[in-house]
Amino acid sequence: MRSINEKCAIIGVTNTRNFDVSRLVYLGLWAMQHRGQDSSGIVSYNGHDLKIHKKSGLVSQVYDEDSLKTLDGQIAIGHNRYSTSGGSDEMLNQPYVDKSLAFAFAHNGNLPITKKLEKYLHDNDINSGGTNDSGLMSLALSNELKKTDSIEKSVEACWPLFTGAFCCVGLYKGKMLAFRDHFGIRPLSLGKTHNGYVVASETAALDIIGADFVRDIKPGELVVIEGSELESFQIQPGTEKLDAFEFVYLARPDSRLVGQSVYSARRRYGIALSKVDPVKADIVIAVPDSGTPAAVGYSQESDIPFELGLIKNRYIGRTFIEPEKIRKNSVELKFNVIVEIIAGKDVILVDDSLVRGNTLKFVIQLLRQYGAKSVHVRIASPPVRYPDYYGIDTPKDSDLIASHQNEQQIAKIIDADSLAYLPLEDFIKSTGIPKDRLCLSCFNGEYPIPIV
Repeated sequence: MRSINEKCAIIGVTNTRNFDVSRLVYLGLWAMQHRGQDSSGIVSYNGHDLKIHKKSGLVSQVYDEDSLKTLDGQIAIGHNRYSTSGGSDEMLNQPYVDKSLAFAFAHNGNLPITKKLEKYLHDNDINSGGTNDSGLMSLALSNELKKTDSIEKSVEACWPLFTGAFCCVGLYKGKMLAFRDHFGIRPLSLGKTHNGYVVASETAALDIIGADFVRDIKPGELVVIEGSELESFQIQPGTEKLDAFEFVYLARPDSRLVGQSVYSARRRYGIALSKVDPVKADIVIAVPDSGTPAAVGYSQESDIPFELGLIKNRYIGRTFIEPEKIRKNSVELKFNVIVEIIAGKDVILVDDSLVRGNTLKFVIQLLRQYGAKSVHVRIASPPVRYPDYYGIDTPKDSDLIASHQNEQQIAKIIDADSLAYLPLEDFIKSTGIPKDRLCLSCFNGEYPIPIV
């Protein structure tokens, strides 16, 4: 199962008036396109039947006016999927649906261990061949719903089978459900409109719909919404461990995580970074877009001017979450240099993280090609030395450049004049969240949920 790790987006919307909420789900999925670019799907319930539309592609490619018209109903859920190697099969596109139960389910995260889940399905004579961890979860929940006709009892019965990180949303007979693992590793927010509720992976999706943020779904909590009524069940006591990489790279800068502005945290990373191994330079530039807030903070604190030296082609996907076979071509298409800004300058280049090193190596070559005198790389996070098993496609240890090279060696590999990372202690302080509420596994190798 480990070949199918996903970083995805989920959303669910209810409305008490006669309004087809699939259009709001569509807007929310558009706002969270960055979390998954391989497929998208929406399932709605109109009081009688589930209506489904899902296929591979970007949100703009998957839906049109005709498809949205078919998704009638006052309750709907949606999912954007990012698949890694071995996981591009269209049968794995979400949400999963059991029409006989009027049940639909979508999942963001990853279960590194599925033995209990597979044994449960085997013992109940349920064929699970060809599906992934999300599909296994859906099958188990469907089976329990057949027995109990109760969302709370079904989730409670399946909970011990789910070993890993999970944020989930679903529909069942006109009710919407949402729940989150007891460490809350992936984010999930609750919002309110005048006529209903919204749950979404990021608050940016609430904003585009016009929903007011209420609170985060608590770690270990199940929320069940029917009409204008919301019930909360604490399935397991929660100990929050939000994945810190959400702040580094994954979330949109206009989202909020655990009450913190993502943009403000990234800007604080840059302020702290400017004090690490200071260097004289003419300008500060960012690897856009996720490196920009940190570069702004670095510039403001160091009094070195910030310039837009690199321009990003916004119609090229995020290279960190693309299959290896197309990553190189995408990097070459992704950036352009403003020559007047770069030529003859000593440059400080700020990026949010350094994973493989491929993108930075190309960017530095590009800057030198257009006349940069020197390029000093500053990374607004600690070294990524360990894989993520909770729903992000960080590579194996051997492919993580910082797992086997020191700063001087990496600087030589990527052709930088110098390289410095933000120390872990400064990173935690700048995030604005206590260390014991963060999952820092990519940086320190400490995994709160078992991975083997």
